[in-house]
Amino acid sequence: MKNLKKPKTNLAQDWPKHILAISDLSVERIQDLLQLARQVKNAPETHQNSLSGCHAVLLFEKPSLRTRLTFEIGMHSMGGTVSFLDCQQHKIGERESIKDTGRNLERWCSIVIARTFSQSTLEELARNSSIPVINALSDLEHPCQVLADVLTLQQRWGEVKHRKLVYVGDPNNVSNSLMQICALLGMHFTLISPPGYEADSLCRRRAAQFAGQSGSVLEFSHDLGHLFGADAVYTDTWISMGQERDAERKLRDLAQYKVTPQLMTRAGKKAFFMHCLPAHRGEEVSDSVIDGPRSLVYDQAENRLHVHKAVLLKALHREFV
Repeated sequence: MKNLKKPKTNLAQDWPKHILAISDLSVERIQDLLQLARQVKNAPETHQNSLSGCHAVLLFEKPSLRTRLTFEIGMHSMGGTVSFLDCQQHKIGERESIKDTGRNLERWCSIVIARTFSQSTLEELARNSSIPVINALSDLEHPCQVLADVLTLQQRWGEVKHRKLVYVGDPNNVSNSLMQICALLGMHFTLISPPGYEADSLCRRRAAQFAGQSGSVLEFSHDLGHLFGADAVYTDTWISMGQERDAERKLRDLAQYKVTPQLMTRAGKKAFFMHCLPAHRGEEVSDSVIDGPRSLVYDQAENRLHVHKAVLLKALHREFV
């Protein structure tokens, strides 16, 4: 009896329709996307017409510098076109239902890039859209950001498996996505935060499941001693958009978690510093760290462009055009 070989997965056909969370991507999909991001970074001319005839709409309920510009530049540089809708005054679903919004957009556009306060807005938009919906930041996750972060670390280390990334400060959408992508790729992830500042339970459960398959080690602690041995130290702003009323309390609770040269010393001499930006200098990080020789923040920002280009190519099935 002949051995029947299992057919290889066609990643182009297997690519998810929407990217709303890191859990929408398998290890193979992540590695394939990052490989494409490296290709478009090294040889952008090969895709200068790949998105010809494609139109993206950006629906943003929150302000943006990096996310908006890198998606817009990415579309234009590959021959596509973009419309930006500022939804800060009227949130998605307020003037008309999210269903009607999605049903209209699918008639005119090729892809929706949405930056929302609520993950549920993204999910409802995706349920009512025949075109891809990409999470450009929500209250729960920031998948495109952490893909760019991993690309940045791959460029420094090559293999990221078994490296240790420590996130310090206020758990948020970025740390939610980070713990999951680290767990998927076999990176060790530690979150250090004050008592009462805990990781999202759903994202934590997903990360634990991924870690069980990859061998990643996940740690959640209030003790800064867990910085020891970190290969990268990551932080984000403590006062996220929409949380300004909690500023005084957060600044008090998180004061000892500010990333300073002394805190970086606990990690070790070779640890890189990471921040997704925008940074509130002097609050969550000191100038000498963010501007120091071990800071990767501007590499992360640059790599947003290359990852976003890869996301667009994959989502629109234009990788080989």
